[in-house]
Amino acid sequence: MIIDFRSDTVTRPTPGMLDAMMKARVGDDVFGEDASINELETMSAAMFGMEAGLFCPSGTMTNQIAIKCHTQPGDEVICDESAHVYQYEGGGIAFNSGASVKLLYGDRGRINAEQVAQAINPDDPHRAHTSLVCLENTSNRGGGSCYDMIEMKKIEILCREKGLAFHLDGARLWNALVAQNESAKQYGELFDSISICLSKSLGCPVGSVLLGKKDMIKKARRIRKVFGGGMRQAGFLAAAGIYALQNNIGRLSIDHAHAKSIAGAVAAKSFTKMVLPVETNIIIFELQDGFSAPELVAKMKEHAILGYAISPNRVRLVTHLDITPEMVDKTIDTINKL
Repeated sequence: MIIDFRSDTVTRPTPGMLDAMMKARVGDDVFGEDASINELETMSAAMFGMEAGLFCPSGTMTNQIAIKCHTQPGDEVICDESAHVYQYEGGGIAFNSGASVKLLYGDRGRINAEQVAQAINPDDPHRAHTSLVCLENTSNRGGGSCYDMIEMKKIEILCREKGLAFHLDGARLWNALVAQNESAKQYGELFDSISICLSKSLGCPVGSVLLGKKDMIKKARRIRKVFGGGMRQAGFLAAAGIYALQNNIGRLSIDHAHAKSIAGAVAAKSFTKMVLPVETNIIIFELQDGFSAPELVAKMKEHAILGYAISPNRVRLVTHLDITPEMVDKTIDTINKL
C-alpha cells in the first residue's frame, strides 16, 4: 500500500464521482452546448454570488486568463514572492500577458494592505502601470496558511481607491472556507475574479473554474480559446466537479485533522528544526542543519510513504480524501521510528 502525501492532486475519483461522470449530459462546450459544464459554471458562480463562470482544464489556465483579462502589456502585477502565479506557472505572466511583477515578502505567503499600498507605482511614464493585485488562499508555500478576512477587505478597499483589479488564486480556497468558517459569498463580494480548483481539495480528476462578471467571463472565454483551452464533450469532467461541490467540501475538516496529527509527530523529531503552523491540509517542515530533505523523502519512500522535498532542507506533506485514518496511524508510527 502506497501512502501518497506528495499533493492533493494525486487523488482518484470515488465510486460516487465515477457514477456521476458516467451519467453526465454532454455536448460541444465550444458551442455552449454541454449541459454539465453549463450547470457547473452556473452552480459555481451562484455559490460565490458572482455573475458567471468559465470551466478550464487547470488552475494555471484560470489564473493566467484572469491576469490577461485584467492587464495590458507593460502593466505590473503585485503578488507575494511565493505566489503560485509567479513561482509555478511557467513565467506565464510575462509570456501570456507581457506584464511584469512586483514581488512582496509577506507572512507565510500572505501580504497586507500596507505592503500593497507601498508597492503601487506612481503615475509616471518611466514606471510600469500597476493594474492588478493577486492573492493566494490558502498559500501553498506558506504551508496552507489562510488569509484574515479583515486584511483582505483592507486590500480590496485599497484596490477600489487606486483603480486596481483584484484576483484570488483560490486553488485551495475550499480548505480556507472550512478552516475559517467563512462563506463563499464573502469572497465573491471582495474580488473581481476568483479561480477555484476542483482537482486539489475536492478530489476531481481535472478542472478549475474562473469566476467574475459576465463581461469579464465573455472576454475570458475568448482568451481560453486562444490559449487552446476550448473543450468539446468535457461534461464528463464537469460532472465530477458538480459531484464534488455537492459532496466533498464538508469533509475537508478530516484532512485538516489528519495534517495536524502528522505535524505533531514530525515536530517531536530531533531532525526537525521547525514546522510551519498547520491551518489546513499542508505540512511543511524544515530540517536541522546537516539533514537533507531529499534523503529524508527517500527514507520515507522505503516505507511506502511518499512526500515532496520542496527545497534542500524543507519537506511538504499534503493530506487529502485518499488518506485514511489507518494511513495516518502508519505514517505517524513510521515517523516515530525514523
